[in-house]
Amino acid sequence: MTVSLGYLGSYAAVLALLVVGVAIVAGALFANRMLRPARPTPDKLATYECGVDPVGEGWAQSQVRYYVFTYLYVIFAVDAVFLFPWATVFAAPGFGMTTLVEMFVFLGFIALGILYGWRKRVLTWA
Repeated sequence: MTVSLGYLGSYAAVLALLVVGVAIVAGALFANRMLRPARPTPDKLATYECGVDPVGEGWAQSQVRYYVFTYLYVIFAVDAVFLFPWATVFAAPGFGMTTLVEMFVFLGFIALGILYGWRKRVLTWA
């Protein structure tokens, strides 16, 4: 005898996999907590970041150019996200020239942004 779960049957499978996944992660974390040694020392409890001992205040100034490089990375990552679907549509019949022109417009906007950053001298690292 087979039982038909209907429309919600597919959601039941997803829910079952989610429960199994959460149980595995929780079990692994619980086993880690039970099996690890717990020997706290003052050195282990001290604040530590990037291999530098904390000295002075927590306030430090950062230069804007680091954020500019981050934004440029995000721009190129978004560019790559748009290039992959474009490459699949470009091969479809009837879309060749249209998608080619659209991609050159898109790349032109990105080139203008990079040219603007280069002219403002924000692309120099030193």
